[in-house]
Amino acid sequence: MTFTFLRCTCTAFFISGLLQRELPPYFQPWMDIAGRVSELISEHSLRSSVHELPLLETDSLQSHRELRLAHLALSIITMGYVWQEGEADLVKVLPQNLAIPFWEVSQKLGLPPILTHADGVLANWRKTDPDGSMDIENLELLFSLPGGKSVRGFFLVTLLVELAAVPGLKAIPEAIGGVYDGDVSVVNKALDVISQALDSMKEALKLMHDYVDPSIFYGVMRIFLSGWKDNPSMPDGLVYEGVQAEPMEFSGGSAAQSSLLHCLDELLGIKHEEKSGAFLTRMRGYMPPFHKRFIEHISRSPSLRDFVLKQGDESLTEAFEGCVDRLVAFRNFHINVVSRFITIPAARARQLRANGPESGKEPDLVGKAPTALEERGTGGSGIMSFLKEVRNQTKNVLKTPSTTKNGNDP
Repeated sequence: MTFTFLRCTCTAFFISGLLQRELPPYFQPWMDIAGRVSELISEHSLRSSVHELPLLETDSLQSHRELRLAHLALSIITMGYVWQEGEADLVKVLPQNLAIPFWEVSQKLGLPPILTHADGVLANWRKTDPDGSMDIENLELLFSLPGGKSVRGFFLVTLLVELAAVPGLKAIPEAIGGVYDGDVSVVNKALDVISQALDSMKEALKLMHDYVDPSIFYGVMRIFLSGWKDNPSMPDGLVYEGVQAEPMEFSGGSAAQSSLLHCLDELLGIKHEEKSGAFLTRMRGYMPPFHKRFIEHISRSPSLRDFVLKQGDESLTEAFEGCVDRLVAFRNFHINVVSRFITIPAARARQLRANGPESGKEPDLVGKAPTALEERGTGGSGIMSFLKEVRNQTKNVLKTPSTTKNGNDP
């Protein structure tokens, strides 16, 4: 039953980001503002534009694709509304003409009312040439945030990482099926496919260095991806007017909300420590529900790790270790990316605030960056310690004398 579910779910799992580009005309006020968020923020007029929005009923939004597009538009508007003035002029209340429909759409989808990875990455793209390839030069965003080309690069490179993972995700049910049947050759083949997918994911992630400017990411973009949970700038959360009187807390968009590595961790039997494990488990609540169910079914399947150990087959053990090696390598590279885009700019920002910009030069964008998230990811975690802990736990999944050679601190 679990194996059948996993195989049947894969098709829906992979097309979840393919959305229509328009909502029915009744919802055009949302689309108009969502399409101009960056411009309105630069004019300091997004909040006033939101205040003029009519309170629209959401009952006519029926299809999953319409609901996903509505959630994306409302989440982009919400992030712009909250962070329009950065940390200088924070709001405590999301007005009801935005809050109520956002809450209703979110409830129908099983997603929180905030911009998630599923919105900004999986749902926020289209092909420029519909008949062209899924190449970054043939992709564009449906909606953007302040940061220009770097915003486009950040979301689309992340999308390409997701796409690179598709063959590996499709191989997961095959690996589990091989374990059910006791078929070493099937498991071996599936693990090889997953290893190749991890290599492709790492190559895709390298494009971040080509398409995203670290100073723009840190100094301009990052705050618009930040949420109101575990964020010192908004310790009390945000009131969703007309939904409930008490503030609510939601984490900002995070790579931990991608189901990719959750699937691989469950397949390979990687167990995370209490703190990191609790954060990763919480991030599953920010995924589309069928992504979460897919992960849960993998976790309930027979243990691949135990199967490998029990078989004592050299080629199978090497294939398993190869997957672990590549997952460690991917996580090491992600740590390097985070260092370049967050840790180094954060140190530079502290120095600029302490010493001031160099005489005769314009202040660096990094120096203007918000201070609250210097040591945290947009999801609210202590980012570098979290990533290294998760990487180290990955190394230890098959800790025998022959499997302690994976990766070093970058």
